[in-house]
Amino acid sequence: MKRILIQSKKIEKLDYTDTKLPETEYEDCLFLNCIFYNSDLSNVNFEKCTFDGCDFSMAKLNNVRLMDVRFINCKLLGLHFDDCNDFIMSVYFEKCTLRLSSFYKLKLRKTQFIDCNLQETDFSEADLSGSVFDNCDMLRAIFDFTNLEKADFYTSFHYSINPEKNKLKGGRFSKSEVIGLLDSYNLKIES
Repeated sequence: MKRILIQSKKIEKLDYTDTKLPETEYEDCLFLNCIFYNSDLSNVNFEKCTFDGCDFSMAKLNNVRLMDVRFINCKLLGLHFDDCNDFIMSVYFEKCTLRLSSFYKLKLRKTQFIDCNLQETDFSEADLSGSVFDNCDMLRAIFDFTNLEKADFYTSFHYSINPEKNKLKGGRFSKSEVIGLLDSYNLKIES
């Protein structure tokens, strides 16, 4: 079956709930307020696409290709980005809810997470070196053998990162939240 190529198209308010999308390549497309809740996006390619106000919660991402893809004001609950095709994967997130999602073992150097809810998101064994976490809520986010060298957490909060299990060299943290680097030591710190 030949893949469908869709280029430079604006796609608005479509509902793909519980739908299997055909193996399609979207290039330079804008998706506005679309619903992909629980849909199967397996083997779909997105290149230079922007998703604004879309709901991808619980969508299946098996072998999905995300190259230079922007998610803005999107709901991305429980997504397994680690199921995506990680070859040349590059993503950007702004004002997104990524709770309970997984980036396990992904190479996402210099990725930007701006004003995102990253509660309970799994970053285990990922390479996020040089990434920016700007004003993100990271309550119970999981960092286990994660490369966070030169990552910027300066304006983020609620993170708990064990410096003995993660690479933090050159990382940027705020004085008020640096206590999140001491959680694993079970210390009682009083002000």
